[in-house]
Amino acid sequence: RVWIDDELCGKTFTSLQSNFCSRRTAGLSVLVSGRRALLAPASSTTGFPSARVSQCNISLKKQRSRSIFSTLFCCFRDYNVEPPSTNSTSALPPLVEENGGLQKPPAKYLLPELTASDYGKKCVVIDLDETLVHSSFKPISNADFIVPVEIDGTIHQVYVLKRPHVDEFLQRMGELFECVLFTASLAKYADPVADLLDRWGVFRARLFRESCVFHRGNYVKDLSRLGRELSKVIIVDNSPASYIFHPENAVPVQSWFDDMTDTELLDLIPFFEGLSKEEEVYSMLHKLCNRTGN
Repeated sequence: RVWIDDELCGKTFTSLQSNFCSRRTAGLSVLVSGRRALLAPASSTTGFPSARVSQCNISLKKQRSRSIFSTLFCCFRDYNVEPPSTNSTSALPPLVEENGGLQKPPAKYLLPELTASDYGKKCVVIDLDETLVHSSFKPISNADFIVPVEIDGTIHQVYVLKRPHVDEFLQRMGELFECVLFTASLAKYADPVADLLDRWGVFRARLFRESCVFHRGNYVKDLSRLGRELSKVIIVDNSPASYIFHPENAVPVQSWFDDMTDTELLDLIPFFEGLSKEEEVYSMLHKLCNRTGN
C-alpha cells in the first residue's frame, strides 16, 4: 500500500469530503477519505468489509464520473470561505504549514525586482490547473504533454491537456504584462508542465505551493507578498479561494477540463489589451465583475 499526498495540484477534495469510497482502476483499489488516497492492489483479499464497498458504490454513483486519479489535479476547493475582515496585510493570518506549525515570515518579497523590459507594465498572476491546462493520472488520448512525476519512489505519468487558445493568450499577455505563474501545485509537477507550456518565456517567475498561505483549508495566493503595487496587479484564476485576500484584483475564469470548444482565454485578450493601458486595475475589474456577475 502506498499513501499519496493529497493531490499534487493543491486542490482540496471538497466534493468528496463527506464520503469514504473504494474504486478499482488500473489494477488498484483506491480509497479516498477526506484529503488522502490509499492505494492497494485490487483483489478480493484487501481486507475491507463488503458492506463498506457497497456503501461506497452507492456514493460513487452520486459523484461525477471521473477517475479518482483525475481528481488529484482538479479544482475541488471549498468556496464557502469567509474573507478576512480587512484588506490590511497586518490583519492577515499567520502563515501555517500543512502540519499545523507556523511558517517563518518571508524574509523578502516573492518576486525579484522589475527588469528594465517590464518597467511600467502591470503584473498578471496566472493560475495553472483548470485555468490554462487540465491534468490527470488517467490516460488521455489527445494529451498535449505526458509528464513523469515521482511519488514515494514510484514514477507516475501525468497526462496534460492544454486549454483551447492558451498559446495565443500567453503570447499576447507576455507582450502586455509582467506575467507570473502562481499555482498551488507542487513544483515537481508544475515546473515541467510550465517548461512545455511556456515555449516563449512568458513567465518571468514561477511560484508554487510553498509560496501560498495555507488559510482555512485552502492555499491562498497572497498578492501583497509579491513586491508589486497592488493597484497594478491582476490575478487570473478559476478558484475564488485562491484570491480570497484580494478579490478586487481578480479576473475570474471558469474551470476547464476538456471542452475543446471553449473560447474564454481568447475572449479575454481584448479586455487585457484595454486593461494594460489603464493607470490602475480596479476600475476595469469592477466593471468586469458587474458585467459577469462574479
